[in-house]
Amino acid sequence: MTHDERLPLASAPDALPTTSGPLKTITVGETRYTLLGTAHVSAESADDVRNLIDSGTFDAVAIELCDARHHSMANPDAMGEQDLFQVFKQGKAGMVAASLALGAFQQRIAEQSGIQPGAEMRAAVEECHNRELPLLLVDRDVGITLKRIYRNIPWWQRFSLFSGLIGSVLSRQDVSKEEIEKLKEGDILEATFSEFAAESEALYTPLIRERDHYMALRLAEEAPPGRYKNVLVVLGAGHLKGTSEYLEAPLPENPTPERESLEETPPPSKLWKAAPWLITILVLTGFAIGFSRNTELGWQLVIEWFLINGVLSGGATIVALAHPLTVVATFFAAPLTSLNPTIGAGFVAAGVELYMRKPKVRDFATLRHDVTKLKGWWKNRVSRTLLVFILATLGSAIGTWVAGFRIAGALLGSGAA
Repeated sequence: MTHDERLPLASAPDALPTTSGPLKTITVGETRYTLLGTAHVSAESADDVRNLIDSGTFDAVAIELCDARHHSMANPDAMGEQDLFQVFKQGKAGMVAASLALGAFQQRIAEQSGIQPGAEMRAAVEECHNRELPLLLVDRDVGITLKRIYRNIPWWQRFSLFSGLIGSVLSRQDVSKEEIEKLKEGDILEATFSEFAAESEALYTPLIRERDHYMALRLAEEAPPGRYKNVLVVLGAGHLKGTSEYLEAPLPENPTPERESLEETPPPSKLWKAAPWLITILVLTGFAIGFSRNTELGWQLVIEWFLINGVLSGGATIVALAHPLTVVATFFAAPLTSLNPTIGAGFVAAGVELYMRKPKVRDFATLRHDVTKLKGWWKNRVSRTLLVFILATLGSAIGTWVAGFRIAGALLGSGAA
């Protein structure tokens, strides 16, 4: 595809190689930004990047990567080198599991298509290193994007959205041609959420529009008009139009405050934060009412609370093939942690699992390979511990609601009697 015909001839780059993807040039002051729209699963896009950089036209290259993804690309084993205990303590287990699942999806695509997703970004990194060109990372951190998606959509859509993300990535060993085609317009994250984003403005905004704006602001910070003469901007074809529009609009003199506002994670609502404490108060109040009516009813409610929470949470760890002592510890811990919002059953379960089955060096070394297959999540001690945490947490949450409704039903029944 040749240069954007709508641009005046004076703004077109001089004698650049013809590219397979769309190319658009925007001049701001003394700086010319050349935006290349790429397909993330395409050998041609990687060749486009190499040919453009090899032309010697550009004195800086910006790419659609954040620091975390760039680090992961440079050090593929970085995910497995994290301190698992800190991961659980800081509440990052779900995010790490999602990142592993996305990485597994990416690896399966590479094995099926023969092309590593993001090959054009790797080409840009390599060429910049070889030519000693400045490499600018302009995309927003993927973790921040996931958090803003989570906060931006209604609470009743969150579970289906993220369970769909994990389920679609884990359950299918073969990636369809349709999914690979979707990746030619966006990255792994966008392809996974595409069916939701098409119908949800709440999802489209943080996933696409905000990132277009963010990348333009990062360019204004890292490559402001006048710092470089010619900047090559390598980004997915799906971001070309939006990022171009933001660049063509007047950029703020100080883009940092606006960029930082797009990195903020909206706080949970006060009601959502208060919900665990409210549930605790309601359950304890239910126990008190039960004992006030008669001792037998009170103990019945306590025992049912204990058994429902313990069985569902402990049983969930069995699904994760947890150590027997982990199952027992979770069974006894879940009913108590459900009444203490400061600690979760998943944290206890993961802690015991780590103590009983410490991951070995080979578990970290083979983590990325193991999680490309469904059974590998149970085989590898690192990923299995993540499953123990997630399933124990989910089982405890379900147990809390089931037992809570059971207590309410028993009290209403005894009151009517």
